[in-house]
Amino acid sequence: MKSVVRKAAGLAGVGMAVAAMSMAGASAAHAEPATHGCPYPYVCFYVDEHAYDAGTPIAKYRDVTSSYQAVRSRPHYHVVNTRNDDVAYLRLQDGNAICLPPNRETVFSGTYSVTGIKISSSSIC
Repeated sequence: MKSVVRKAAGLAGVGMAVAAMSMAGASAAHAEPATHGCPYPYVCFYVDEHAYDAGTPIAKYRDVTSSYQAVRSRPHYHVVNTRNDDVAYLRLQDGNAICLPPNRETVFSGTYSVTGIKISSSSIC
């Protein structure tokens, strides 16, 4: 009788492990696709159109911060925000900032440089 109870308990444990693996596989199958090499939940910077088309960002940021994180000052061609619910504030070299809404991207001319990024948990600019 004791061996039957142990066997049933062992099978229940195996069933729970299989269920946990199935749920893990299901969540991995629903992962957000990368946009131009920028995976969720990042904001990515591309140095030029070639890097953007090739999906090779020069920098990626994902932390929500209360102040700006430094971004190497250089002209950037594209900035992509793959976050679903968070905006990204981009500080320009002249001190002004623009807001990049969730799941959006922006293109800069060669005269602008982004010097800082602040990701906010706000979903609207």
